[in-house]
Amino acid sequence: MTDPVIVKQGSSPVILGFPHTGTFVPPEIQARLNDNGSLLADTDWHVDRLYDGLLADATTVKATFHRYVIDANRDPSGASLYPGQNTTGLIPETDFDGKPIWKDGEEPTEADIAARIEAYHAPYHAALAAEIARVKAEHGIAILYDCHSIRSHIPFLFAGKLPDFNIGTNLGVTCAPEFEAAVESVVSLAPGYDHAVNGRFKGGWTTRHYGKPETGVHAIQMELAQSTHLKTEAPPFAFDEAKAEKLRSHLQDILERIERLSFSARM
Repeated sequence: MTDPVIVKQGSSPVILGFPHTGTFVPPEIQARLNDNGSLLADTDWHVDRLYDGLLADATTVKATFHRYVIDANRDPSGASLYPGQNTTGLIPETDFDGKPIWKDGEEPTEADIAARIEAYHAPYHAALAAEIARVKAEHGIAILYDCHSIRSHIPFLFAGKLPDFNIGTNLGVTCAPEFEAAVESVVSLAPGYDHAVNGRFKGGWTTRHYGKPETGVHAIQMELAQSTHLKTEAPPFAFDEAKAEKLRSHLQDILERIERLSFSARM
């Protein structure tokens, strides 16, 4: 069995989370997906590649499994992150366009949910929690930066075009204001890009669960529009080197700023 999570330990106070870059689907689950689900279209395509090497000493925690197996950024209780709005659940029944992803009669059951929490969701979060505890013990502070991307136009989820940079801190709850301000200070000056703070995406379950600034653990979600680094937001979802090179300079600036801020915050 493929390990559900891959951890690379670093010496920085910054931890990068990648809950949605994985594409592994066990054969017995793959057989239950319909043709639409088999496209795995709602992957955070190439986001781990996008951030690779930007902060050399950062810890990384990556889920290897696809979000259609189970979504590592959803509350294991099944509670909605955005009550009253269209969204996808712990094990999605539809894609981001509201179209079914499972063959008729093969939709996930309560037993499936329980089994996949144990096999995938819980190990990912056990690893992430362990790294947060390790980093906080070493530095007195830990900064979880959760890395995401999504198509820029998805009428089922939001109207119009999504901004390029979407900062989520659950309305300022999950991190000290200076960290949110540091991230926004970079993206607000990035030429040719637009941004939102706590707009359509306010931070997923990971950000909300771990971000407790009063304990020294700060969490920020960054949701990037995929138009910023893909050639097209459709199969084969190819990486665009030129777009990515331009974007990576701003992402590196973000990570370096929050790292510097974390060192000064613990003084």
